[in-house]
Amino acid sequence: MEAKDIADYLRAHPGFFEDHADVLAEITVPHPHGGHAIPIAERQILSLRERSAELDARLRELIANGRANDTIGEKLHRSTLALFASPDLETTLAVLDHSLKEDFGVPEVASRLWGRVPEQSYLPQLAATSPEVRAWADAMTQPQCGLDAPYETRDWFEHGEALRSFAFLPLRTAQTFGVLALASEDPDRYRAGVGTVYLGRLAELASVATARYLPAG
Repeated sequence: MEAKDIADYLRAHPGFFEDHADVLAEITVPHPHGGHAIPIAERQILSLRERSAELDARLRELIANGRANDTIGEKLHRSTLALFASPDLETTLAVLDHSLKEDFGVPEVASRLWGRVPEQSYLPQLAATSPEVRAWADAMTQPQCGLDAPYETRDWFEHGEALRSFAFLPLRTAQTFGVLALASEDPDRYRAGVGTVYLGRLAELASVATARYLPAG
């Protein structure tokens, strides 16, 4: 008889240990953390305690994540109010930069806008961009995170050479008109595969707030 046969028999006859309680009392199994053998009932109690500890840890993690999400949502709400209270493009871009750095702790922020832009404007965000960057941004379907800064985008940042991870958010309404870029010296901050739900919402917010002050067409 093999172990599987015994297991199948016990599953098929759940009343076995009720009829043979003395056998259950005599069975001992190895302690899960080494050492002496213990009664099977004690082993079951240890298993239940370990399972309870695992569930408790998962619950604490879910609560912590929920609180973190609430905090992010509150910060995003404050940023929304500040952005839509901004009276012009320069103020809008300044508020966006300040909010990302101060509220969300983003080490470096940069952006570029193109297409029809206000005349006689000297904002760094309106500096020339290459056709490759524009095509790349236009092809983005969602924020892009990773260790690389494609084309000339690393040069947009003040400390570009020290940065190790990046998040690029396409700015678009009817069409793509720019990129919002976030960067950090921490290679894990914007690693590939990181969740982009809030980055996507930020991209939509920044797009609508900024597009108000760009010439139509």
